[in-house]
Amino acid sequence: MKQLSDIGLIGLAVMGQNLVLNIESRGFRVSVFNRTSDATDAFVAAHPGKQLAAAHTLADFVQSLARPRRVMLMVKAGAPVDAVIEQLLPLLEADDIVIDGGNSLFTDTERRDALLAARGLHFIGAGVSGGEEGARKGPSIMPGGPASTWQAMRPIFESIAAKVGNDPCVVHIGPGGAGHYVKMIHNGIEYGDMQLICEAYSLFCAAGMSTDEIADVFDTWNEGELQSYLIQITGKALRQRDPETGAPVVDLILDKAGQKGTGQWTLMNAADNAVVVSTINAAVEARVLSSMKAMRVAASAQLQGPDAALKVDRTRLIEQVHDALYASKIVSYAQGLNLMRTMGEKKGWALDLGAIAAIWRGGCIVRARFLNHISAAYRADPQLPHLMLAPFFKDVLNRHQQAWREVVALAVSHGIPVPAFSASLSYYDSLRTARLPANLLQAQRDFFGAHTYERVDKPAGQWFHTPWPEVIG
Repeated sequence: MKQLSDIGLIGLAVMGQNLVLNIESRGFRVSVFNRTSDATDAFVAAHPGKQLAAAHTLADFVQSLARPRRVMLMVKAGAPVDAVIEQLLPLLEADDIVIDGGNSLFTDTERRDALLAARGLHFIGAGVSGGEEGARKGPSIMPGGPASTWQAMRPIFESIAAKVGNDPCVVHIGPGGAGHYVKMIHNGIEYGDMQLICEAYSLFCAAGMSTDEIADVFDTWNEGELQSYLIQITGKALRQRDPETGAPVVDLILDKAGQKGTGQWTLMNAADNAVVVSTINAAVEARVLSSMKAMRVAASAQLQGPDAALKVDRTRLIEQVHDALYASKIVSYAQGLNLMRTMGEKKGWALDLGAIAAIWRGGCIVRARFLNHISAAYRADPQLPHLMLAPFFKDVLNRHQQAWREVVALAVSHGIPVPAFSASLSYYDSLRTARLPANLLQAQRDFFGAHTYERVDKPAGQWFHTPWPEVIG
C-alpha cells in the first residue's frame, strides 16, 4: 500500500522549501506541489533520502495525503491564494484542513474561512514569521481558526516552531482571521522597530562615525537591554563589505525602501478603530518618502536647512540614542498591542496579549529580550489598559525621557529627519498630558458645525452648544 503523507505543502519558493525541510526533519512525511513541476522535481531530487513525495497534479497531491488531509499554502497573498483554493475545493472532502501560511489580509482569511466552512472543510490563517532562517530552523507561528482545528495541527506546529526554553513559539491565537490579524500587527511593529534603528544609524552617521564604529555600537547594544534580532543583524549588515569595491555594502545600497503592504494594512485598521499608531505610521511614511528619490535629490538643492554634521561628544550621543531608541521601541510595541486589544475586543477574539508576546520571543523578526517583560506585564495584569503604564515600562520611560528629548531636539536643530523618534515622543507626551488643546478644537467644531461639546464643570455625557458670533467676509 502506498504510504500517505502527514501534510502537504503547495508553493516551493524559499519560505515553502524551508518549511518543508523543517517539517520533514521532525519526523513527518510531506507531499509537495508547485505550479511548475520542474521546481517540484528539482526540490525533491536535491534532498535524497528525505520523507518527501512529489506530486505533479493537484489531484495526485490531494490523494497522497492521509485523512483528514492537511494542506498548507505558501503562495503569494491575494488572488493566488483564492486561485489555489478554487482548484482544491473539488478535490477535498469533509473535515480536510487548508492552512494559509502567507501574509494574507485577515478579512480575506475570514472570507475564505466562511467559504470552506460551508463545504464542511476547515481553514486556518496562520501567520509565520522568521524569514528563510526561521522557516528552516523554527519560526514563530500565529494560527487562527476553530480550536478543534488547532488541536489537529498542534503536533506539527509545536514541533516545527522555534523554542524558548521548552516553550514552542506557537499558540492558538483565536477564531477566524485572528492569526493573520496578529501577524499583520507584528509586521506593523516591525516597521516601527526597523525605522527607529535606521534613525539611530542616521544620527551616528551625522556624527562622523564609520560603519565599523556604528556596528560596534549595535553589537554592544545587542548584549544589553536592546538585545534583539534586528539589532543583531544591523551590526552584521554594517560590517559587510562589497567584494567588488571593498566598500561597506550598506553605503552602496540605494536609499529607496520597499514594502509589501502589511504596514499600510495596519494603518488602515488603526484608522478604522480610532487607535493611534503614530510610530508605525511614521515608519510607513518614511518608506514612502524614501521611494521619492528623484524628488528628494531635486529638493536637496532648493530647500534650505542647517548643517547636519553633529559636533558632539560621541560617547554621550551613543548613550542618549540608546535611551531614545529603547523608549521609542516601547511606544511602537505599545501602540501595536493597544490596537490588537481594541480589535480583539471588537471581534470577540479573546486575544491573550501575554501569550502572543511570549511566542514572539523566538523565531520571529521582532524577537527581543524585552518581550519577556511584555509577556510578564500582561500575565501580571491581563486587563492592563496600556503597556506604557505597566510598572517596568513606566519606569524605563520615566528614566529615558530626558535623553529622548535631547536626541529629538538635536536632530531637529540639525535638520536630521527622525520621524519615528519624534512621533514616539509626541505620543508619550500626549498620553501623559492631562489636558490637551482639544478644548479649542471642540470650540472650532462647534463654531462652524454646531457639533456641541462637553464641559469640565458639568457631568460627563451632557452636551452643549454656544451661539458663536457671526463671521463677516
